[in-house]
Amino acid sequence: MVSVPSTMMELGTRAPGFRLPDPDGRYHELADLADAPVLVVAFICNHCPYVQHIRTVLAEVTGRLIDRGVAVVGINSNDTTAYPDDAPPRMAEEAATFGYRFPYLVDADQSVARAYRAACTPDFFVFDAGRALVYRGQFDASRPRNDTPVTGADLTSAVDAALAGRPPLPDQWPSLGCNIKWQPGTEPDYAP
Repeated sequence: MVSVPSTMMELGTRAPGFRLPDPDGRYHELADLADAPVLVVAFICNHCPYVQHIRTVLAEVTGRLIDRGVAVVGINSNDTTAYPDDAPPRMAEEAATFGYRFPYLVDADQSVARAYRAACTPDFFVFDAGRALVYRGQFDASRPRNDTPVTGADLTSAVDAALAGRPPLPDQWPSLGCNIKWQPGTEPDYAP
C-alpha cells in the first residue's frame, strides 16, 4: 500500500466554492453552509484502506461535530470508471452502512479536488466562520497496520480551536492515504 501525503494548502486560504450532487442527485453548495460557525471538508472514498480504517470513528466524530452546529461535507473525487466501488450507488450504501450524517458528494469532474489541492483519501480541511482555512491534514495519527487507536483527535482539536476563536493549531500533520484516482491524463501538477 503506497501512501500519499496532503499538499498542506496555505492556512488562511478561502474555502473554494463548490456545487456538487449527492448520490440521489440533490445538489449541495458552499453557500448553503454560510451560517455554520465552522466547516469541515473531507475528501474520502469507499475503496481506500485508509478511509476504511477510520470510517466508523469518522461517522461518530462528525456526528458529534454536526450536533455542535459544525457543517461537514464528504467529497468523493475518484474516477468511478476505473474504480466502480466509488460510484454514487456505492457511496449511498457506504453512507447508510456507516451512519454518515453529512452529505457525501460526487465530484465527477474532479474540479473541486483540484480547487482544494486535495491529494489523498482521506484529506481534511477545516475553515472558520469567515471560511478561512485553519486546519488541513490528518484525522489523527492512526494508520492501517499501526497500533495507534483511531480517535479523530487532530480534526476534533482543530474544530474545537476554531469554535473557540483560537488561532490555528501550530502543529498540523499531513494526512496520508491513497492518492485521488485522477481520470487518465488529467492529473494536476501537484499529484504524485
